[in-house]
Amino acid sequence: MKTLRIVFFVVVVALAVSLCGAGFHYGQRIEFAQQWPLYEALRNTASIIFAVVGAWLAIIYPERLKLSFGKSDGKAAPKGNIGLLLTPAVHSTIILVILLLVGIVAPLLKQIPAIAEHVEVWRGVSFALLTSLTLWQVVIVIMTIFPADMVQTFVAKEEATAEIKAHYGKLNRKADPKKVGNP
Repeated sequence: MKTLRIVFFVVVVALAVSLCGAGFHYGQRIEFAQQWPLYEALRNTASIIFAVVGAWLAIIYPERLKLSFGKSDGKAAPKGNIGLLLTPAVHSTIILVILLLVGIVAPLLKQIPAIAEHVEVWRGVSFALLTSLTLWQVVIVIMTIFPADMVQTFVAKEEATAEIKAHYGKLNRKADPKKVGNP
């Protein structure tokens, strides 16, 4: 099983590198004005993931968040799987920072004559960056599925447990001679 994971990881990394290389090569023909809406869409996606995961953190781990900011009611807050929620938020934040910096740096770089002479190469660099950030965001979106699946599994287990308890509770009441009226 470990070998399969390694092979899968190598294939995924090779595919990602290939996509970034293709992004660089073919992105040289795509003007930055055409690339910018894709950057904006990626920024919106990262913002949404950040907001949703932040809301999940606030709902699921309110005591842990209070402790993080120095507020405590004296009880120890459960750690649970907070890392599963925190990791996508942190990664989305990093992507947002990079995207915000691209929005500032790109117009400045256009003003430098040496860069203007090699604009095609820089378009390729820009599109390769866009490709890598998009792939990273895809991984983050997939990472957010795991906490949602855990919540769904937990709820399903609770419902099944309640159903079993209700069913066996009825059987116990029927079998109890005191409740049936027998001496």
